[in-house]
Amino acid sequence: MAVRNDKHPGVLRSIDYWTILIYLALLAFGWISVCGASYSYGDTDIFALSTRSGMQIVWIGTSLVLGFILVMLDDRYYDMFAYIVYILLLILLFATIFNPHSIKGSRSWLVLGPLRLQPAEFAKFATALALAKFMSIYDYNIHNYKHFAATLAIIFVPMLFIVLQRETGSALVYLSFFLMFYREGMPGSILFTAVAMVIYFVVGIRYADVMLADTPTSVGKFTVLLLIQLFSAGLVWVYCNDRRDALRLLALIVGTTLLALGLSFFVVPFDMVWVQLVTCALLIGYLVWQGLGTRLRNYFWIALFALGSVIFFNLADYGLNHVLQPHQRTRINVLLGLEEDLKGAGYNVHQSEIAIGSGGLEGKGFLNGTQTKLKYVPEQDTDFIFCTVGEEEGFVGSAGVLLLFLALILRLIHLAERQPYRFGRVYGYCVLSIFLFHVFINVGMVLGLTPVIGIPLPFFSYGGSSLWGFTFLLFIFLRIDASRNLVRQ
Repeated sequence: MAVRNDKHPGVLRSIDYWTILIYLALLAFGWISVCGASYSYGDTDIFALSTRSGMQIVWIGTSLVLGFILVMLDDRYYDMFAYIVYILLLILLFATIFNPHSIKGSRSWLVLGPLRLQPAEFAKFATALALAKFMSIYDYNIHNYKHFAATLAIIFVPMLFIVLQRETGSALVYLSFFLMFYREGMPGSILFTAVAMVIYFVVGIRYADVMLADTPTSVGKFTVLLLIQLFSAGLVWVYCNDRRDALRLLALIVGTTLLALGLSFFVVPFDMVWVQLVTCALLIGYLVWQGLGTRLRNYFWIALFALGSVIFFNLADYGLNHVLQPHQRTRINVLLGLEEDLKGAGYNVHQSEIAIGSGGLEGKGFLNGTQTKLKYVPEQDTDFIFCTVGEEEGFVGSAGVLLLFLALILRLIHLAERQPYRFGRVYGYCVLSIFLFHVFINVGMVLGLTPVIGIPLPFFSYGGSSLWGFTFLLFIFLRIDASRNLVRQ
């Protein structure tokens, strides 16, 4: 029978107060930013409940109470009821699809009188708990296809429901769980493949209409097909342990490319993409032949990677122009520099960049930001709140906020790594992944570095749902961590 010392004083002594201090600092700076973003000239009371800054104080206060309750609960409840909480949130997500209230084209909000809640924000911690519960079973193995497929299902079901609510940005957050998979033993080749697909898409779309010198060769298509060949040769080197074979492939790839370039530049200009396609086909055939000859499955996987890369590349343009919605397509084109559209899809980012740039080194001071006070930046107290930090606090304040987030991320890594059981470690890395994704994408889209997908900046963006959701994520982990030294006999 398990004997544990579960008294609350022990929990309070074991809790990680460094993380709580970072949390409180982020809440304080977040409220200052909400106040600066929502303040209008002539406002006399920034604490009134009729103002956004006043309501944010309510959300902060309730979050602190919620955090205290979460650390006072027995940590075994989070393991015991993980599936139940997950199923309840799935039911709520499914019900929200049929919500008659549409806010800015999204049906992801439940409107209960004056209160609006977004179930997708709470589904994050529920999904993280379900993943931790499933991956901590005795015989779980991430290399077992059935186990891995079930794990993916836990992630993709809430993603599907959120997409059906027309809230694509919140759904994409769930892809961050793949960082946790990598820590738990997922092959690095899967993560590499995902990164490669992003490179193919960006390079292929961005330079599709750029011609190579005076030839009819698309720079985007030529470059992507060359990258597929080079990546495949590199994978042979790493995963087949055959350096000589990899060097032969590299020599063939480089030699064929240089020969095609020479003929097209100095003899007869022609579309070298066809040469690259033929080379890719020969490469795939060679990899399959080597796999049959050596009976190494890795050759077949690399051949599948090369074939899948070619198919993905050829479908990317179709997906961009015929699958995505017009506003989503325009956002990607603006991000890639294919369109400017300063009065349409690029307006938010352009105004945000102006606001951040105008802040200079030290900023204009609290409540003195002109871009934000004159409401030039849409959604400036939610998705684009970081531009308020840049304008009023300048480079110094922005760097300070990013350092706080970096401290939180590093602290979460430390806490996750010291967990004695897989349940706590998996949940900790889920929390870490979600925070990292939110910060990277939100700050990136404000700076024009990532697509505008409409996700909040943790503890900064106005709203109770996101603040409560992030508090759930963090304080459940703090409670699990506080029990790391409890002895089970």
